Amino acid sequence: MNNNWMSRQRLLGYVFIGPNMLGVLLFFLIPAVYSFVLMFTNYKFMNPNIGFVGFDNIARLLDDPLFYLSLRNTLLFLLAVPVSIGLGFVTAVILNQRLYLKKLLRGLYFMPYITSGVAVAFVWMLLFHPKQGPINGLLRSIGLENPPGWLSTTTSSMFAIDIIWVWFMLGYNMIIYMAALQEVSPELLEAAKIDGARRGQILRKILWPLVSPTTFLLLITGLIMTIKTFGIIQAITQGGPGNSTTILSLYVYQNAFRYYDMGYAATISWALFGIILIITLLQWIGQKKWVHY
Repeated sequence: MNNNWMSRQRLLGYVFIGPNMLGVLLFFLIPAVYSFVLMFTNYKFMNPNIGFVGFDNIARLLDDPLFYLSLRNTLLFLLAVPVSIGLGFVTAVILNQRLYLKKLLRGLYFMPYITSGVAVAFVWMLLFHPKQGPINGLLRSIGLENPPGWLSTTTSSMFAIDIIWVWFMLGYNMIIYMAALQEVSPELLEAAKIDGARRGQILRKILWPLVSPTTFLLLITGLIMTIKTFGIIQAITQGGPGNSTTILSLYVYQNAFRYYDMGYAATISWALFGIILIITLLQWIGQKKWVHY
């Protein structure tokens, strides 16, 4: 009787996980294997002539200056992640206090994260307009005669994208940190105040170490999400001006759906996967020194 009950429970478990595993198989594992095979072909969309080219696509990748430019832009883009995490932590600490309209402020900070990426893109295109945008208008009003060109110049466009991404991710990081701060014992903070600890010391030496597991989570998920993102950049600059905002994920998209060079796009995507894997492994090894569970 007990064996029959265990068999039914096991079968029920397979029934529940079956649709999810089927989705993983159809939309992740099979496409991953297919793209790995494409990496060694010269396949172009709507071209029936497919041939294996060995390691030619990899050699092409290593000699591609635009790949290295995209890699540099990707690394610059990743700088937005720790900045948004730091600002999210500070914002969470402030909004965790007794403030007037605290719930409204939380909602306003989180609103960008659930807003359409295309809508976000067009709003920031207006804000960063070099001549008529309110940001440069404000800079001129305080005496800056030659404000940055932001999205219109190759020197400042990537940093403008970073600003947009920090703003976009800030609310999500804040919400996750607020959930972590709710678990901090009030008695611990009261004891620190009685012992004479100042607010800055409490922030650096008590709150920050206590929420380090949350920081580790946000760092891993934030870097992976950022390195895969291309929708906002595609909507704002399409990788321009002069490829100054072309990141690796966008470069994959351009080769696959603009030039229909599926074999080379697959090669770039696997290089992107390797970079994500290395970054994740480095974080997993390094977290042992600063994450406190």
